[in-house]
Amino acid sequence: MSKLAFLGLGVMGYPMAGHLQAAGHDVTVYNRTAAKAEAWVSEHGGRMATTPRAAAAGADLVMACVGNDDDLRSVTLGADGAFAEMVTGSIFVDHTTVSAAVTSELFAIAAQKGVGFIDAPVSGGQAGAENGQLSIMCGGVQSQYDTAEKIITTYAKLCRRIGDSGAGQMTKMCNQIAIAGLMQGLSEALHFAQKAGLDGESVVEVISQGAAGSWQMANRYKTMLADDFDHGFAVDWMRKDLAICLATANDNGASLPVTALVDQFYKDVQKLGGGRWDTSSLLKRLAQAG
Repeated sequence: MSKLAFLGLGVMGYPMAGHLQAAGHDVTVYNRTAAKAEAWVSEHGGRMATTPRAAAAGADLVMACVGNDDDLRSVTLGADGAFAEMVTGSIFVDHTTVSAAVTSELFAIAAQKGVGFIDAPVSGGQAGAENGQLSIMCGGVQSQYDTAEKIITTYAKLCRRIGDSGAGQMTKMCNQIAIAGLMQGLSEALHFAQKAGLDGESVVEVISQGAAGSWQMANRYKTMLADDFDHGFAVDWMRKDLAICLATANDNGASLPVTALVDQFYKDVQKLGGGRWDTSSLLKRLAQAG
């Protein structure tokens, strides 16, 4: 078994680190709020550290799942960052959804130290993390990925190297672009059904078995119809991700008109006080408007 560190114990990182410990690995965790790390150790065993650097001491692999570019820099760089303690041949695996720019930056810094860096954003939400059923898209050096994959699969139903460094983050952008359009389409369909006086559940039962079916439909329609939006990925985080997508599209020339529009719809949801509602709350916006 491997000696591992896990940085960031949010709704995703907490169960992901738990799967590693349950698989018999020697896991040390770090969280900005120490109480969360203490709770994790009480529940799962292992150890906690007071800094990312201390957590990374002696680790073969260091995993991170934090909030954004700045959070990732804070746990990797500086005197207390993980890179200060990682040794030649060790590997950093970043599960955070961040920009391709910070991925390129940290990949280069890690390489100078002889440390591997795999960008490995995840999809599947909190339920996927808890059940060890995440889909993980990776970028990085093949040999380093091959080593990391053996550990990552502990909490993944699918893990693939898409290409060189940054390819994982680019693929996650594709994922969020697709979800944005799907959620708006599903919201409009359910809104239309309600306005037409149709039974939403009956409508979904039929259309979900045809070309309209999707994961979002299967897993979110009941809570959407119940006006319940306390499930899954929050609007605030989706807007952070869509901002990354739109900025990257501006750089590479991709045209994302629907994504840009749905991003503004999510902005409307935030104005309704729904920043912490899940992404299916686009239906709430339509209900308010109509």
